[in-house]
Amino acid sequence: CLPANQERFSNGKLVTVQFHPSAQVVMTAGHDRSVSLFQVKSFTLNPKIQSIYLESFPVYKARFSVDGEQVIATGTHHSMFFVYDMMAGSIIPIPKVRGVEEKFLRNFELSPDGSFMLLIGTSGYLHLLSMKTKELISTMKVNGRCTASAFTPDSSKIYSYSKEGEVFIWDVRSRKCLHKFEDEGSLEGKCIAVSKNNQYVACGSSSGVVNLYTTDVCLKENHPKPVKAIMNLVTSATCVTFNPTTEILAVASRDTDEAVKLV
Repeated sequence: CLPANQERFSNGKLVTVQFHPSAQVVMTAGHDRSVSLFQVKSFTLNPKIQSIYLESFPVYKARFSVDGEQVIATGTHHSMFFVYDMMAGSIIPIPKVRGVEEKFLRNFELSPDGSFMLLIGTSGYLHLLSMKTKELISTMKVNGRCTASAFTPDSSKIYSYSKEGEVFIWDVRSRKCLHKFEDEGSLEGKCIAVSKNNQYVACGSSSGVVNLYTTDVCLKENHPKPVKAIMNLVTSATCVTFNPTTEILAVASRDTDEAVKLV
């Protein structure tokens, strides 16, 4: 296959590559302050649909909304974020979310049902926004610093992984902490994923170990035993993700070349 973004290579590091939820389109975004959309057509041609340029805004993370009508983009050192409305073709800056006192807004997650946006703040704060209005609904706080979060497939719970290696499970509706457990042997939490069938939770830490747990054990025990500990990465695990049928888990480290393993 040819490079998907052949018609417009990025001038800086790419931080996001994502397929559109329903169209044959791939998005790239990165440090060259741009978000580009390409049609995935054939082995010989992937025409560029469009590129948007966000002035002095190197992109930290960009994601399609669940309905595929918007792109949300956060910057590397900004407290604002952008919404690109693909239907209207307009770029909407969200300069300040009322009630969110954060110097930088970088990492975020979107709920699978399309209702919520979770901003992962500093000092352990998690800000739950309405996806429709982009206004603050509630703020939650973990002990220590939150490094990663994931919604369950039905959007009813949030798993938040702290730098100290603890995982907090939140009820989205009441915003109460239902349970917390310690990720076995974790020196520093890095990334977390919940499988699409809600059967497994994967936690990746700075040592490169990825622990795989069953969700029912995570909800009951404070020191659950992993079903499997994946030791294949030698540098920090920075990405874990399940395929849609929960048969494959991808684990990766951005700290070294070609550190992607499929389990």
